[in-house]
Amino acid sequence: MNEIIQSVTDAIIKRSQKSRVLYKARIDAAQGHGVNRTTLGCSNLAHAMAPMSTEEKAALSHDTAANIAIVTAYNDMLSAHEPFKLYPPLIKRALMDVGATAQVAGGVPAMCDGVTQSQPGMELSLFSRDNIAMGTAIALSHNVYDGALYLGVCDKIVPGLLIGALSFGHLPAIFIPAGPMPSGISNSEKSLIRQEFAQGKVSEGALLKAESASYHSSGTCTFYGTANSNQMLLEMMGLQLPNSSFVNTDTPLRDALTRDAAQRIVGMTESSGNYKPIGRIIDEKSFVNAIVGLMATGGSTNHTIHLIAMAKAAGIILNWDDFDAVSKVTPLLCKMYPNGQADVNHFREAGGMSVVIHQLLDAGLVHDDVETIVGRGLRNYVVEPQLDRGKVAFSEGAKTSRDTGVIGSADTPFSHEGGLKLLTGNLGRSVIKTSALKPGQLFIEAPAIVFESQEALQRAFKAGELERDFIAVVRYQGPKANGMPELHGLMPPLGVLQDKGFNVAIITDGRMSGASGKVPSAIHLSPEAKDGGAIAKVVTGDMIRMDIENGEITLLIDEDRFDTRPLGSCELTPRHHGFGRELFAAVRQEVNSAEEGATIFDLPGEERA
Repeated sequence: MNEIIQSVTDAIIKRSQKSRVLYKARIDAAQGHGVNRTTLGCSNLAHAMAPMSTEEKAALSHDTAANIAIVTAYNDMLSAHEPFKLYPPLIKRALMDVGATAQVAGGVPAMCDGVTQSQPGMELSLFSRDNIAMGTAIALSHNVYDGALYLGVCDKIVPGLLIGALSFGHLPAIFIPAGPMPSGISNSEKSLIRQEFAQGKVSEGALLKAESASYHSSGTCTFYGTANSNQMLLEMMGLQLPNSSFVNTDTPLRDALTRDAAQRIVGMTESSGNYKPIGRIIDEKSFVNAIVGLMATGGSTNHTIHLIAMAKAAGIILNWDDFDAVSKVTPLLCKMYPNGQADVNHFREAGGMSVVIHQLLDAGLVHDDVETIVGRGLRNYVVEPQLDRGKVAFSEGAKTSRDTGVIGSADTPFSHEGGLKLLTGNLGRSVIKTSALKPGQLFIEAPAIVFESQEALQRAFKAGELERDFIAVVRYQGPKANGMPELHGLMPPLGVLQDKGFNVAIITDGRMSGASGKVPSAIHLSPEAKDGGAIAKVVTGDMIRMDIENGEITLLIDEDRFDTRPLGSCELTPRHHGFGRELFAAVRQEVNSAEEGATIFDLPGEERA
């Protein structure tokens, strides 16, 4: 193993020792020693199986057949989740073929950040993750299930489902994706039209035509944002079938993979003799592998928040120093939009996760000695799924890239460091996505222009007030202030200014889209402005230095003067009402910082009364 990766792993294990012991004890206490429905009385069981078929009732009436929960994030507004409408009947048929049953235990909300970008509803986006985790717990609360299948793909949905699954750590779990849509127009063409629209060069009709040619059918969006980073992480953690994430939706292989996952979980239940609950699959090494995968593929910055929250659910404590240390020794192996022009379909054609995992294993950058849903060892994921007489067969997968413009190697990477970096200084701590930045963008020293919304910056851009070098300070966008929305609307105007030759950058306590990266963006700044962070004291004209290569972000001001400067005020009340935002007042009050996962949940043993 790489010495740095091992030292990070050891540090996580040491700091998590107390909470891990308690988490494992809770799993042991919840284990049912048989099928779980035997704990119910006859009236309880009759309620649970009342709508089922005669055949299913017969199976459940005995105490041997496994009953599997389906927790689904289906809705037909998300293209990535629309295919899930067909999954429950497919799963139920597959399980009946092996003498087991399944029930849709519950549905969880699934909002699309692509729809809510720059809208009031985006301020519910991050909070939806913890809501999904609680919905998952409610779905599984009936205690008639011996395992669970999780149907989810997109941004907050997979992290929420995983937090919920880990809270039921005594149950086996497999995640089942829907697969990406076919490729539409190129990402470079889509990005260009967005910038031309921001400049008033093309009409809204032309923009809609281009966007619709990109997002054009059922299936996951094809750029490498948070949704597809989720799928990568699930494979790195051994919770999804190998090299299966990017098999297109509505194909025979996709359906066969769903059937295989459904039947595979039966062999993981307690009564199978091969008990493999999720709480015993996932450990500290699983999360280190996930962080390495994030860096190697240039994945979404959102996971510097989500992975911390997910790990906490398993009693594991991660911090941004872990991400930074891993990034420094992890080569960037992939070039997918926004880091390049390829999409996840091109990634799969180049060999996909099989190549990435093989390269990382051979370089000693990930732990092979981990448990997965297909057996012990991450090397089980260096395979390719294929159809064999209607069933899935896994054969040896590609170990080197079929397209070196999309996937490189550990010896010849696109960069010798991963795609994310920690920035620290007198403004606080933040993360930045570096994988899409050019060498000349790694240092900028310029005056601040302070904004308290992305709309304010857009108005200044349209008024021609931003034709210069500057660093946009966009504050009061953290979790306590307004739910930490993605500030997707910043990118087109700043991209235009960058293309004109101006040196521009962003500092914010908010989030950026998982697909952002062209403009240097110090994001998730902690402490946030609402919590009294230094960003609240910055005024327009202050000089700021962003030295990305050395991991520094510095307000160039006399410290004594800065300490006595009052906090800038911001009227947040209008952001707390309408579009359901008033329902999340308690969440805004209880949520912790971005580096702590921006979550309302505590570590095992630290739960508040």
